[in-house]
Amino acid sequence: MDLCFYFQVHQPFRMRRYGLFDIGKRSDYFDDKKNKEVMQKVAKKCYIPTNILLLDLIKRHNGNFKVAFSITGTAIEQFEKYAPEVLDLFKELAATGCVEFLSETYYHSLSYIYSKDEFKHQVQMHKDKMKELFDVEPTVFRNTELIFNNELANNVEGMGFKGIISEGADHILGWRSPNYLYSPKTTNNIKLLMKNYKLSDDIAFRFSQQSWEDYPLTTEKFLNWVQESPGETVNLFMDYETFGEHQWEDTGIFKFLDKLPEVMLSNNIGFVTPSQALNREVKDEVDVHNFMSWADVERDLSAWVGNKIQDSAIDELYKFEGKVMASGDEKLKEDWRKLTTSDHFYYMCTKWFSDGDVHKYFNPYETPYEAFINFMNILNDMTGRLNNISSKSTQENILEEKPLAQATAIENPSSRLIS
Repeated sequence: MDLCFYFQVHQPFRMRRYGLFDIGKRSDYFDDKKNKEVMQKVAKKCYIPTNILLLDLIKRHNGNFKVAFSITGTAIEQFEKYAPEVLDLFKELAATGCVEFLSETYYHSLSYIYSKDEFKHQVQMHKDKMKELFDVEPTVFRNTELIFNNELANNVEGMGFKGIISEGADHILGWRSPNYLYSPKTTNNIKLLMKNYKLSDDIAFRFSQQSWEDYPLTTEKFLNWVQESPGETVNLFMDYETFGEHQWEDTGIFKFLDKLPEVMLSNNIGFVTPSQALNREVKDEVDVHNFMSWADVERDLSAWVGNKIQDSAIDELYKFEGKVMASGDEKLKEDWRKLTTSDHFYYMCTKWFSDGDVHKYFNPYETPYEAFINFMNILNDMTGRLNNISSKSTQENILEEKPLAQATAIENPSSRLIS
């Protein structure tokens, strides 16, 4: 049995409070002060101490401890601006040879659902960034929020990836275990790693929950659960912010992580990266017709789309795509792409039942409707920017055409007589 650790590292560009009277007057949509504040807080609580711990664990266990990361382009840009020391630590991790970097959409977007062209562009942007920063070319793909279906797997295979990651949802697996390697239906060669959500969530969500019947979680207890779990590779996929941010240091989360490799390795349970996990034999084919994700109890898309305000906002956003891309305005393109980040639509979610507390924790707005109004105000300003570009382009064309008409008249004096 092996453990495959993969951590999602993501920070969105949070929008400033953008009111009705800001439309047409300011186009600085993003809250630089807030983004800096959040990044530096999470860097101090999570990214820096956990990266340092991972470097120590890799060295301490002679390279037998391995992990993988998927770092969004929006997080990387904020590391570069607000916490460059974090990026340096990730480069040190890359240099160990024990860390794999996965591919995803640069802006952590839902673009696959709404624009295959934009999806391919963002994936290529992300691949280019991984090559630039870490000198790696990812071979395993994870889509935003582990959104997955057969068609996506087929498209990703066509883009040259060898592996893809998804949620190990019960309604898909049935009696089967997520701890085996699978093949997505409609594909030929790409292989599928599925998250063991029970064991992943024991660490990511339940670790400090004192009402949990298995509290406190110890490494020995976790070892027993892994040993009792059927299969070959336990895929532990979670947000990196689990360490120090979602589970604070005083919960003992860092001590748990520090001890885990020793306990596992001494009991013949190894650690592999996702690409190494692909070397096992495929157990079965998995058929996922409808989109699934790793969010909420439904494991579907309802965290980001499905209610009226979410659908309205995202439909309006993607209506702009053609005009934005044709505008030639690089700043406008960048702003538009930052708006494709899935978090903005997560904030508009109106589900307040089983997963309500999770949504409230991540939502900077008082209500989903405030998030919607803020987003639509920005889209209205973007409409004005597009109209200004279009108007300017039309005026330039008119100015260019007039000298041509005058020149023709001079060269052909007879044309005046005809008129």
